[in-house]
Amino acid sequence: MQGPWRPLAVVATAQFLVVLTTSIVNVALPAIGQGLGLSPAGLSWVVNAYVLTFGALLLFGGRLGDVLGRRRIFLAGTTVFTAGSVAAGAAASSWTLIAARGVQGFGAALLAPTALGIVLTLFPAGGGRARAISVWGAVSGLGGAAGVLLSGVLTDLLGWRSVFAAVAVVSAAILVASWLLVPADRPGGGCIDVTGAATVTSGLVLVTVGLTQGGWLWLLSGALLLLIFALAQTRITHPLLRPGMLRIRTVATANLLMALLGAAWLSVFFFLPLYQQKTLGYSPVRAGLTQLPLALAIIGGSALAPRLARRYGATTPVTSALAALGVGLLWLARTPAAGSFLTVLAAPSLLVGTGMGMAFVLLTEMSADGVAAADAGLAGGLVNTTRQVGGALGLAALIPLASTTGGYGAAFAGAAAIAGAGAALAFVLRTASRRVGKENV
Repeated sequence: MQGPWRPLAVVATAQFLVVLTTSIVNVALPAIGQGLGLSPAGLSWVVNAYVLTFGALLLFGGRLGDVLGRRRIFLAGTTVFTAGSVAAGAAASSWTLIAARGVQGFGAALLAPTALGIVLTLFPAGGGRARAISVWGAVSGLGGAAGVLLSGVLTDLLGWRSVFAAVAVVSAAILVASWLLVPADRPGGGCIDVTGAATVTSGLVLVTVGLTQGGWLWLLSGALLLLIFALAQTRITHPLLRPGMLRIRTVATANLLMALLGAAWLSVFFFLPLYQQKTLGYSPVRAGLTQLPLALAIIGGSALAPRLARRYGATTPVTSALAALGVGLLWLARTPAAGSFLTVLAAPSLLVGTGMGMAFVLLTEMSADGVAAADAGLAGGLVNTTRQVGGALGLAALIPLASTTGGYGAAFAGAAAIAGAGAALAFVLRTASRRVGKENV
């Protein structure tokens, strides 16, 4: 493995770990709830403390990398992530576990956008970048499914604390490999909008709390802070999010669709293990093993995406991918209490995984189209932000739906509606783009 492919292997492994850490607790949630006395709403915060902190601080992490050097911030983030993983494994109460998950999310917010920024810098636009992002998408999908599988095995054999211990060991290994293999880069210079980072983070947290707890005051307070953040970004000299970034059509489209994809993605890895264990009666190990079709489908969809993009462009395959995801989720929404593995889980998982893998790779590449090299970290932070925050907000909305109506079936149906809305939006934007193109001829 020569040239940029060795550092790609390191940062892709870090991305694998970041996604794995989102899903690796999911099979262990019943054991965590029993061990620490957590309610279903409390268990959602074991997931959301990580996802939301991660998503809310990604812009800040990406900007830090652009200003101070991506490798430097990547290493710092990996160090924080490792410390948070150790603390989560040693947590003695629900609040210390949730706090440790927040520390993990902070570390991930530093390393994930700088990792993607390193990839975008190492691989200029073209075939090499497409292949690199295909690898990125494949390991992201594999991380989600591998988290479920490893969680099942470790929880059954060693208890839920071993889940976080395993993450800490892999994270420490990545830290060493990064020192050795990831090349140093020059800091870009400039200022960092710390106030903006605090405002957007607080706003997103309050909105999520409002959705989870059903409090209008939380929602309104969060929305107000997000509005203040958006207005401030247009008036300061060194904004956290440059307004011009979202004026690039492909970047704005990709991030909007990525938020919807994130909502559907996180719901799959949250509700599917619970359905398998609570309704189908699977053991943690069996729940993990029976998600292998999902993992393989995500890898296959990720590999297929660049070929389809070269032949048809990005928007048509994205529309098809989100539609396939929606159909697969609607199939899962039947949630029978018994039945054939092939029809109950495997077949819908193939649709879900293929759609997720294709959409993730295509939208990630679209999110960097037309972005200057100096803003690669910001582009990486933005697309990761929309995916993670979309996931956190989607999960916050779907958990009450599952609790008050039709259980896991209602949650999958809600996620299917989100994916369907994404497919419809992608189709409308594709049609509008073609119309504009014809008018300009």
